[in-house]
Amino acid sequence: MRLFTNLSVLLIITLLSFGVAAEIAEQKLMIGSFSSGTLDQWEAKEFKGATNYKIVDLAGTNVLKAESTGSASGLFNEQRIDLHKTPIMNWRWHIENRLGSNLNEQEKSGDDYAARVYVVVNGGAAFWQTKALNYVWSSTSPVGKVWPNAYAYAGANGKMTMIALRSSTDKTGTWYSEKRNILADLKQQYGEDIQYIDAVALMSDTDDSQGKVTAYYGDIYFSSH
Repeated sequence: MRLFTNLSVLLIITLLSFGVAAEIAEQKLMIGSFSSGTLDQWEAKEFKGATNYKIVDLAGTNVLKAESTGSASGLFNEQRIDLHKTPIMNWRWHIENRLGSNLNEQEKSGDDYAARVYVVVNGGAAFWQTKALNYVWSSTSPVGKVWPNAYAYAGANGKMTMIALRSSTDKTGTWYSEKRNILADLKQQYGEDIQYIDAVALMSDTDDSQGKVTAYYGDIYFSSH
């Protein structure tokens, strides 16, 4: 009887362990599965010229390569993400070269970034309520600096927010892994509890400075922690 009881307890623990593992697995939401060699659900949006995006093999791993020469276009993945379930956005990136050291990134003439990953909260018909957090690889702003996008439409001051996550002090040709709590960042920047975002985008752009950059993006996914 004791043996039967012990086996029953062991079986229950095992089943619970599988249940916990399954629950954890469900809390990872893949947004950009570049390592699998696909750009499914990503659509190009051109603002001024076309940045060249393509999947390439880099040191044995598929990644997304972006080449921008005086261009500004991005890739968008439009899907609704519940930040109460998966608030953390994870990705990795690196750049091959920097833009000029004389850019004023707070002005339209200098609103270029070797790499950026951002999230969008769609205002729908009330387009003036659209919000976006841009995590950028800055050329001239220090890490941690926050400012409103230079192209933010009238009355939207601060609704398109730039956050310098990497800067000129970070090495080129080196992969950096990022982990941001989007739920907390939205709360900090806009003072609101925003449960859902509607899109994730990335862009390497050089249209204002007429520069040239090459950047790489690894997989992008959301997680519960």
